[in-house]
Formats: sequence, structure tokens, C-alpha cells
Amino acid sequence: MSVLNIEHLALDLPVQGRRRRVLHDVSLSIGEGEAVGLVGESGAGKSMASRSVIRLLPDRAVTEGSILFRGRSVLAMDRTALREYRTHDVAMIFQDPRAHVNPVRTIGDFLTEALIERGEPRAQARDDVAALLRAVGVSEPERRLRQFPHELSGGLLQRVMIAAALAVTPQLLLADEPTTALDVTTQSDVMVILDDQRRERGLAMLFVTHDLELAAAVCERIVVMYAGFVVEDAPASIVHQRARHPYTAGLLASRPDPTAHTRRLVAIPGRPLSGYEVGAGCAFAPRCAFATERCRIERPALRAMGDGLVACHHAEDLEGHLGAVARGDQA
Repeated sequence: MSVLNIEHLALDLPVQGRRRRVLHDVSLSIGEGEAVGLVGESGAGKSMASRSVIRLLPDRAVTEGSILFRGRSVLAMDRTALREYRTHDVAMIFQDPRAHVNPVRTIGDFLTEALIERGEPRAQARDDVAALLRAVGVSEPERRLRQFPHELSGGLLQRVMIAAALAVTPQLLLADEPTTALDVTTQSDVMVILDDQRRERGLAMLFVTHDLELAAAVCERIVVMYAGFVVEDAPASIVHQRARHPYTAGLLASRPDPTAHTRRLVAIPGRPLSGYEVGAGCAFAPRCAFATERCRIERPALRAMGDGLVACHHAEDLEGHLGAVARGDQA
């Protein structure tokens, strides 16, 4: 049984006084101990999809489809079941740690709150979180527990957030762009810690990022989203080396290559669309160099192709050509 199974998830939010659809059709699954990367540009719906898993959505949000955690419907949980689910089964790491900690409480209070609420003695809870801080690379954990969030750097505070997520011993970890607010060196350190802890504890993880290269480095499988749709779902090695959707190939081509000194980055033309801006046909068609009339009037279904899934009418015809696009040899 999958740890997480999302089927045809759709989400409507109030936007400018109207109900707009920001997620159209999101389906994915995560197995025991598996890391799945959810990738796409800003506005693709990645964060909304991950927040739907924990039902951390704006007021008046309307969902359709299903989200199952070990066979239990998350969308059907009452308040008591949802609290239990959030406390014991799933944990989330956010991209901006300072926005998700109370600035007037110490790090120790923040980390031990959930453990004490579960009935663990305060002294034991402090010992447990101190050990977790050491595990995620925080030196002098006893001193850090007495400090306030403003006294810690961004990198240290994100390590604290990772420790807070691990403290509840979850089965599913949601990491929503956890390195976005950090410098490149700190990003690397945090990702190594997160990946090591995930593997050591056998956690399933949904890793949300706009960085396809990073997702391929830490995830077994990658799901690519565009404008509220899943457009590709395949093992990381296949996505990275042999993209099957023009959008995925465009993302690969637009990344910087430190070994290339002369090649200019290949930008995807046009601008990213939000889910509520999508019309008939393929959402990516207005930006796709390979779009035909069929793409503009008929929305492609997510279908099996080789070891993965792809939502493109012309995926078979483009399979040999998209490798050159992803390398930036041609557009």
C-alpha cells in the first residue's frame, strides 16, 4: 500500500472575489521510504498540492478528488482525526522558517511543544530534541534550546525546522522548497542533512522545488507540474536524461551549466500560467514550439509511456528530439 495516494485532485480558491480553479488534475503516489520531487515554475500549483495533503488551505477552499494516507481519506477526516493525523503521521517543512516560528518563544519551547502535548515528560522531551538537533548538525544544542529564533541564522533555523518535523516521528514528510531562503552553500548542507535523515528513518517524502537538478539528486521519482496539471511523472533518471514532455525539456535547458562557458541559457518563451488562466486544450500549448491545432483544442490526458506517465499528444514523435532541447542544442 502507498503511504500517500492522490487521485485527480482539483482545488478552487477565492481569487479577486471569484472562485478560481488553481489545481485541475493532480495525481501522484508515494511508497514506503520513497522520495518524490514535485517540480515546476512559480504558479504551477506545487505548494497548493502539498498543502492539500495536510489540509492547510485558505478559507473557502473547495477540493475535489481524493487524498489517501495509508488508505484513509484525508479530505473526509473530522477535526479530531485531522489533528491526530497532523500530530503523528505527517510533518511539513516550510520554505521560510522565520514565518513559521513564534518569535517570542524559545527554540526549546517550539521543539518540545508537540512532544509534551503527547504526554512526554518535559525533561525527556528536551533531551530528545537536543539529540535531534545534534543529528541535524546543530552544535551546542542545549544552548540553542535557550535561544530565540532571531538569534539563529537562516541555515540554523531551517535545521531547527527539520528537527521539529522529525520530532513527531512522522511517516510522511512534506518539504515545501525548504532551501529557497538560503545561500547556495547552506542549501547544500541542509539538503544533505534532510536526505540523510529521511533515508535513515525510512520516511516517505514529497519534496517541492522549482529546481529540477536538485530534485533529481535527492528523489527517486519526479512529478512535473504546469498550471495546475501533472504533465510528467517518471523515475528521476529518466526525467533528467530523457524528458518526454516539452515543458520538462524546457526546464532542463534553462538551468545553468557550470561546465559550459559560452552557451547562453535557453528560456521558455512566454510567461508561466496559473491554473485559473488555463483555457481549452493543453495548458502549455501557448509556450510550446511543437504545439499543433490539436494541442490548442484538445486537452491531453496523463497516460503511460515507458516507465512513466506523460500528458502530451506528440510525446512519441518528440522523444528523440527533446533530448537536444533539454541540452540546449536547439529550441
